[in-house]
Amino acid sequence: MGKEMVEYCAGLPLAITALGGILVNKNNSLHEWLRVSENVEPYMMKDKKLKAQRLIRLLVAEGIVPSKQEWEIAEDVAEGYLMELAERYMIQPRERDVATLKIKTFQLHDITRLVCLSKAKQENFLFIVDESNARSSSTIREARRFSAHKLFETEHIECPNLRSLSFFGIFSEKGGAVATLIWIGERTLLNRIRYIWKIVYNPFLKARWFWTYIFTNLKLLRVLNHEGEIAFLNCKLIGDIGNLIHLRFLRLKNIRFKESEFPSSLGDLICLQTLDLRVSGNDPEPMHVPDVIWRMEQLRHLYLPCECDEKTKLKLGTLKNLQTLVYFNTENCYVEDLINMTNIRKLKIQGPFKIEHFDMEDLSKNPPIIEGRYLQSLSICCYTIDPRHLTHLLSSCVNICKLILEGNGCKLPERCHLSPNLAYIKLKRCKLPNLRILELHQTLETTKIHCSAQGFPKLESLSLCAPRLMEWEVNKGAMPCLRRLEIVLCKSLKRFPNGLRFITTLRELKIISMPEEFKHRVVQGGRDFHKVQHVPSVIFEDHGQRPLYS
Repeated sequence: MGKEMVEYCAGLPLAITALGGILVNKNNSLHEWLRVSENVEPYMMKDKKLKAQRLIRLLVAEGIVPSKQEWEIAEDVAEGYLMELAERYMIQPRERDVATLKIKTFQLHDITRLVCLSKAKQENFLFIVDESNARSSSTIREARRFSAHKLFETEHIECPNLRSLSFFGIFSEKGGAVATLIWIGERTLLNRIRYIWKIVYNPFLKARWFWTYIFTNLKLLRVLNHEGEIAFLNCKLIGDIGNLIHLRFLRLKNIRFKESEFPSSLGDLICLQTLDLRVSGNDPEPMHVPDVIWRMEQLRHLYLPCECDEKTKLKLGTLKNLQTLVYFNTENCYVEDLINMTNIRKLKIQGPFKIEHFDMEDLSKNPPIIEGRYLQSLSICCYTIDPRHLTHLLSSCVNICKLILEGNGCKLPERCHLSPNLAYIKLKRCKLPNLRILELHQTLETTKIHCSAQGFPKLESLSLCAPRLMEWEVNKGAMPCLRRLEIVLCKSLKRFPNGLRFITTLRELKIISMPEEFKHRVVQGGRDFHKVQHVPSVIFEDHGQRPLYS
């Protein structure tokens, strides 16, 4: 067993050391060692994935990757650099977008990571706060970028020139314990006395004191990024946030504030490029967003709260540079503002979507909803949406390659209203109750298909032709009336979905122009034979050859 795990490390000393560090904590238990042996890759890759999108936006926000030409978009330049690093094996792509094939997550080899950390320390590019250096304030006085991953206590730290402040990992839920994580302010006796009093005698104000010092003293900040999994509680987002006039990137994800209202001083952050207001974690409360976002004309990526209160009504028509808009709905925003967002690339609609003054008789008389030709990804999660409104919206999205429809009221429009560039479609809880025949040929470029339980309740015939399809999942209860299944030229598909064995109505399975190893899996004695042994007719056929029956 130990030999097999060493072989997995491919002779790399750092990989062997990392695996040894995992095993040394398993108390020499055979059961624990077996678990590691069976899941070597997840253990080795744990906590090492980096999100490409997040990195790109941070680099752009700090001006590290500017546009080379006036017509170029900085995000595209940064993405090009990332692709070049992958081609040179400097980074290891782990996940790619199923529609665009762009890198979603990547990893650094251990050696590469050590080199990067060493170089960052040498050039004072980034300081990572941990238990080993938390009390050494002299070494980080000149730090420009600060990153904290774990909760710990520290002495007074003074960083007047700080440009970037990021928090990752899990922090305390008990209202402001993070205030002991770091205190950044002026070295005055009065401030220190105030700080000690707040921390020792008034726990309720810990977090408020923490945010107060950030908003009032770190006026050179370009990046303020919180991605902790557990948020602060009973903390008020004070109006002093408007002092951070140089801020380009603001993410307050998963922070629970005492008051469900953002201050109007947000409107003073006119240099913002990324604004993420998805606070409150997994149990969101309706938040009030003042109508000030229209002032942020440099905004490129906007994430609204998952749920806004009924008083929120935002004008977004001035955001002509916007590339990402998440949690847009017509109760809190104006649908006509979308037409001004000519650079929009990703749009997620959640909640009600209604078009006022809509001509129901002749759709062609209605103005387009989206003029931008760069929109690639459209996600619609609406439990109530008029099919004609949906059809008109999709007719405006002429170049999208990724479409997600979720909701009991969603119905897939006719083919003529869909973009010819569609490479990925996800339907979740959509109404297709009467669909009997479904053929997905040629244009189906996705790598994964998932058929959920109770999906396609009347479907009788399914034909798949997807050369890049790699995974196919079928839940128990899906396609309960399926009688005929055809799989054509799915060259990347390695195995049959396990859920096929539950479809007892299946009478004919036709496998056309598939690799020999795929065929061998479904014949008697093959690994997937038990999934299709109940099917009376299994047909193997290659184009230009006589069909073979089994």
